[in-house]
Amino acid sequence: MGAAQPVVKYSLSEYLAYEEQSETKHEFYAGEIFAMAGASPSHNQICFNLGGLLFAVLRGGECRGFTSDQKIWIEAAGLNTYADLTVVCGQAQYDPEYPNLLTNPRLIIEVLSPSTMDYDRGEKWGFYQQLPSLQEYLLVWQDRPQIEQYGRQPDDSWRYLRVAGWEQTLRLASIHCELPLAEIYSGIEFPPPKSPRPPIQIVSE
Repeated sequence: MGAAQPVVKYSLSEYLAYEEQSETKHEFYAGEIFAMAGASPSHNQICFNLGGLLFAVLRGGECRGFTSDQKIWIEAAGLNTYADLTVVCGQAQYDPEYPNLLTNPRLIIEVLSPSTMDYDRGEKWGFYQQLPSLQEYLLVWQDRPQIEQYGRQPDDSWRYLRVAGWEQTLRLASIHCELPLAEIYSGIEFPPPKSPRPPIQIVSE
């Protein structure tokens, strides 16, 4: 058995230089670089719908949105990542040394994919909580009309809500608006629901 290869560590500057030349996006965490997965048509459609809805409600106000190409820097975690949609209210703040790295999102939205769902709901959510500016985090399912919502409370804890169903409305306290799930999921065809257990097959003798 060969010896284990040492883990190569990169500086943030090296990562950003690499990312600028790359045709695909990568995360940077604790000196390591990780490829990010591609997205399905349903994922992209939901992001497009959400972006349009958010633009309509934010236009002319103090808040503005960013697409999935915006880098988010979480200094406390040593993580540079991307979210599907990001909203900043007031003056956008960037790292003083790396002015493309956003540091003060108020609202972050991730559309869940099978390959990244556990990360978005687990470790990545833990990283996002280290952003003092973050007030709300949304996890948008793409195979059903369902959104998981985390809202920061005055004592710095997080309140969890699950909003599900075409007829429901998502209320976002962080940016003072309401978004109908029917519009968020407009044009999406959901797969048939999976049975929780396999069907019984009757075999004739």
